[in-house]
Amino acid sequence: MIYFDNGATTFPKPQSVVRAVCGAVTSLGANPGRSGHSMSMKGAQMIYSCRSEAAEFFGLSEPERVIFTHNCTAALNTVIQGVLKRGDHAVISSLEHNAVVRPLEEMKKNGVEYSVAEVFEGDDEQTIRSFRSQFRKNTRLVVCTHASNVFGTRLPVERIAALCRLNGILFCLDAAQSAGVLPIDLSDGCIDYLCTAGHKGLYGPMGTGLLLINCDTMPDSLIQGGTGSYSSDLSQPEQLPDKYESGTPNVAGIAGLREGVRFVRSRGVKSISEHEMRIAQMIYDRLQRTDGVQLYTMRPEISSHVPVISFNVGGMDSEHVAQLLNDRYGIAVRAGLHCAPLAHLSKGTEKRGTVRAVVSAFNNMRQAEYFCQCVNKIVSYNEKKVAFDN
Repeated sequence: MIYFDNGATTFPKPQSVVRAVCGAVTSLGANPGRSGHSMSMKGAQMIYSCRSEAAEFFGLSEPERVIFTHNCTAALNTVIQGVLKRGDHAVISSLEHNAVVRPLEEMKKNGVEYSVAEVFEGDDEQTIRSFRSQFRKNTRLVVCTHASNVFGTRLPVERIAALCRLNGILFCLDAAQSAGVLPIDLSDGCIDYLCTAGHKGLYGPMGTGLLLINCDTMPDSLIQGGTGSYSSDLSQPEQLPDKYESGTPNVAGIAGLREGVRFVRSRGVKSISEHEMRIAQMIYDRLQRTDGVQLYTMRPEISSHVPVISFNVGGMDSEHVAQLLNDRYGIAVRAGLHCAPLAHLSKGTEKRGTVRAVVSAFNNMRQAEYFCQCVNKIVSYNEKKVAFDN
C-alpha cells in the first residue's frame, strides 16, 4: 500500500521505533516508579530520558514540565478543562479540530464562553486583527492550531502568542500537525502550553501524546490516582509531572516515542520539511493542471503551509474517491470532514468534505507520481459515468 494518510498517523515508523517498542515489551516489563527493583528502575530511567529529550527538542528548560498523555486530544482537554472556569472566555481559530471545539462546547453548559477568529490564508495581518477583535475583558485562554489538519494552512502562531502575552492571556498551541515538521521553540516564553501527538510528525507509536507546560498557571488535573509518589497522601500531588500522570504509564509507547524524537533530530526538522514540501508541491501542481480536480488552498510553501493537500473530484463524494484510491490502486488517504467541521465551513466543503493526502518523511516522488496518475484515472472514470448518466 502507498500511504498518504500521515495526517492521521505516520506510517511506516522508523525501524528504531519498532525495535524500541519490542524491546520495551520484552525487557522493560515492570511498572516504573512503583517498585525499587532493577527492572522498574530501568523503565523509569528510560521514561525520564524521553522526557528530557522532548524538553530539549522543544526548548523547554525543565523536563518535569513534559507530561505524557495518550494523545494530543488528552493534552488539549487537560489545558482547556483544567484552565477555564465559569465566567471565562476563550478564543479559537476557524480551523480548529474537534479536540478543541467539543470540550469548549461542553463547557458552555458550565458558563464558559468562546469565540472563533477567522483565519485568512496568505494574509497574516488580517488573521492577527481577527484574533485581536475577539478579545474580551474576561478572555483567559487562546487555543490555536499551528497548521490546519484539513488544508495545511499555517497560522502566524508566534505573533498570536506574543499578542496574547501583551494582553495577559494564556496561549495554548495545538501542534498535532506541526511537531517534527516545523520548528517550535518554547524558550521565548510566549507559548504557555504545547500540545502534540507523539504518533504523527514525531514518528512515535499510536497512543502517545505530549503536554508541555511553559508557564506558572497549572491546569487542574482531569484524572487523579496512583502516581507512585506521596502514597500516604489522599490528595493528588502537585509535583510535576506526577500531578498529571496517574496510573501505569505506556512504557512501550514512550520508548518508541523517544526513538521517534531521535529520528526527527537526526534527520533534522528543516530537512524533513523540505523533503515533504517538495512532494506536496509536485502533487499540488499536477492536480492543479487536471481538469475536474478542485483544490482549496494556495500552492503550499514552507512559510505558509505544512505538506497537506485537500481536493475533490468533480461532483463525486470525497469518501467515494478515497474508496476508489484504496480498492483499485492501493493508496491510503483520508476523506470526509477530518474531525474539523469548522475548517470545512471556512472553505465551503462542509457537505461533502475533501480528500486529504498528507506527506511524510518516508514518501517519495515515485509514489506521488503514481498517486496523481490514479487521481487522473478517477477523473476519467467520473467523466464517463456522468456522460453515461446523461
